[in-house]
Amino acid sequence: MTTTPQAVRRASPRTRRPATPATPDPTAGLLPRTEPVRLLNPDGTPLPPRDDYPEPPVEALREMYRRMVVGRRFDAQATALTKQGRLAVYPSSRGQEACQVGGVVAVRDTDWVFPTYRESMALTARGIDPVEVLTLLRGDWHCGYDPTRVHTAPQCTPLATQCVHAAGLAYGESYQGRDTVALAFIGDGATSEGDFHEGVNFAAVFKAPVVYFVQNNKYAISVPLSRQTAAPSLAYKGVGYGVPSEQVDGNDPVAVLAVLTRAVEHARSGKGPFLVEAHTYRMEAHTNADDASRYRDPDEVEAWRDRDPVARLETYLRARDVLDDAAVAAIAEEAEAYAADLRERMNAQPAVDPLSLFDHVYAEPTPQLVEQREQVRAELAAARDSEGDA
Repeated sequence: MTTTPQAVRRASPRTRRPATPATPDPTAGLLPRTEPVRLLNPDGTPLPPRDDYPEPPVEALREMYRRMVVGRRFDAQATALTKQGRLAVYPSSRGQEACQVGGVVAVRDTDWVFPTYRESMALTARGIDPVEVLTLLRGDWHCGYDPTRVHTAPQCTPLATQCVHAAGLAYGESYQGRDTVALAFIGDGATSEGDFHEGVNFAAVFKAPVVYFVQNNKYAISVPLSRQTAAPSLAYKGVGYGVPSEQVDGNDPVAVLAVLTRAVEHARSGKGPFLVEAHTYRMEAHTNADDASRYRDPDEVEAWRDRDPVARLETYLRARDVLDDAAVAAIAEEAEAYAADLRERMNAQPAVDPLSLFDHVYAEPTPQLVEQREQVRAELAAARDSEGDA
């Protein structure tokens, strides 16, 4: 059979049409692991090391343990103060110690933290005076500490509004050439709010150095996670905005610090925001005004006791020979002294000046505000004169 030149050309590999290149995966580098990152078993024994999330320095883990123990004692004391009428309300974060402390350990003192109402433990772990932290919950002032001094925004009661504030501050710092990172604590319920999506989207578009840290404690007050989202996990919410995300075992202190350290480095290096979801559990009710037994099974709560982050880290550090009985006792003693000092100072009746209501409303008081302040001043003086006459 005779072969034509055309047939030879058709059969030649050099003239074959190249294969169609694969379509780039738009989610590459954005998707979280399918399972939460974990470096310790629930019993505190280590898992095989990982290249993607190297273990933090043992000195940092020991300091994290100390702050977690002191933080748990603070949390218990604040809960007791609420029962004694010294606080109007208190949202406990017992069970979330690894997240509360890991968040502030992962950032610098010069970075900014944006807390929710549940981050009292995180604020004390950051070194803020506990009485100043509890001033808001006692009802004396909108914020008891100076945010600019401690680089910590006021605790935020409205859900998710701090997400927008964090994005704005981080962008402003970056615009001025500073390498400041903003860490925004978020509850799982806040991811259902519009401010969360607006903040993440703005941060992604303008590459603002923000770490959005979602503490998924399974309930938004009494609403379970299944009634909030159909996403595989909350970490997947970052993908739609082009934000890399990760999920982590929130009761594994080593993993929490490792994942947050990488997230902070990502943001600080100019790559934009990062979203971290920590799977954890609040052991107490939403606040002292909540009856969690109405919507939670006691067996569920008991199952989470076996994942206690404080005991988990203690076991690990003991096995590493960086923690012994004497050190554990010394830290426990420090925690008791911390609680005693807090108790004593909170039992003192604060001196409250009604005229302070008008402070810090505006940088320059408006004429109307000055008029209102003078009206209150006159009413107070009249009340004092009336008591004197009596």
